[in-house]
Amino acid sequence: MKRIGFIGAGNMAEAIIKGLNTTGKYEIRVTNRSNQAKLEQMKEDYGVIPVSFPEAVRDSEIILLAVKPKDVVEVLAQVNKHMRSNQLFISVAAGIPLELLAKHLPLSPMVRAMPNTSSAVMHSMTGLVKGQRVNEENQRDVEDIFGAVGKVIWIPEEQMNSLIAMSGSGPAYFYLFTEALVKAGVDMGFSKEEAENLAKETLMGAAKMLANSGKSPGELRVAVTSPKGTTQEALNVFWEKGLEDLVARAAKACKNRAEEMEREYLG
Repeated sequence: MKRIGFIGAGNMAEAIIKGLNTTGKYEIRVTNRSNQAKLEQMKEDYGVIPVSFPEAVRDSEIILLAVKPKDVVEVLAQVNKHMRSNQLFISVAAGIPLELLAKHLPLSPMVRAMPNTSSAVMHSMTGLVKGQRVNEENQRDVEDIFGAVGKVIWIPEEQMNSLIAMSGSGPAYFYLFTEALVKAGVDMGFSKEEAENLAKETLMGAAKMLANSGKSPGELRVAVTSPKGTTQEALNVFWEKGLEDLVARAAKACKNRAEEMEREYLG
């Protein structure tokens, strides 16, 4: 059983821990400087071991950094005081390039990862970028960790910001659409509870069709759309209002912000 030390206990860390906990393959240690009550709750919920910062780094074979991007530089300086060169270092901090990580931990094998919060239900789509010192064993470890909470894809780092715009931030797009559908349902006379149930079950059913039917999104859309029927009328409104362009603009804005963050942290 390998020991993983989590630095940070926010939403992303908790989502990954929740998924990993179901595997029984890892001893999970967590440190969080600002919220000790959260650590105790995670100990109760997931069986993690709350530890001090030095213990999380020194006594773990794998270190997983899950702090806010603004705190990364300060935390890396502290990590460097306790880390050995053979420990695998993984960062899930958005907007933090490998160049910045390597500046502080030049001798460590490191991987930049971008999962999403669906890790909590083991359906994350995680993009992975490897640093120069990563060997085959390191790769297997990373694939085991993020494979335990969903699917993984290795990509060149120049594609990371595009991946953030697709899968890293993607769940929020679908939640927003679901919120809008719920509001439409309420406006048409359903109670909020009824509208939420209708919208959520519809979204989950559509997701399962995408996952299991073997058909493309376009093929599934055509299959449910009768010419001159009710669905066609709804889709016409989306097209008339430029939905495709709106989605493209939103994804581009997300990518641009990720690129801005990289420039900010590299100085």
